[in-house]
Amino acid sequence: MDKATINNQIKSLRKKLGLTQVDFAKRVGVGLRFLRELERGKTTIRLDKLNQVLDFLGLHLELMRNENIKPGLKDKNLNSK
Repeated sequence: MDKATINNQIKSLRKKLGLTQVDFAKRVGVGLRFLRELERGKTTIRLDKLNQVLDFLGLHLELMRNENIKPGLKDKNLNSK
């Protein structure tokens, strides 16, 4: 998921809830200027802030979308245990 998609989805969900940017920013706990810039694509959102927004919306960040991902260890000594 790219920056533009995240920004647009946050804006869309805020509007679906019928919240102004002012109300949404207050309820989520982010600054109004930050939210405005985020929705316009002028800034990026840190993971902790994204989790704050998602928590307010009752959503979660799906980190592992591909079920076929296999973890790999860089330290070969750990693989032998």
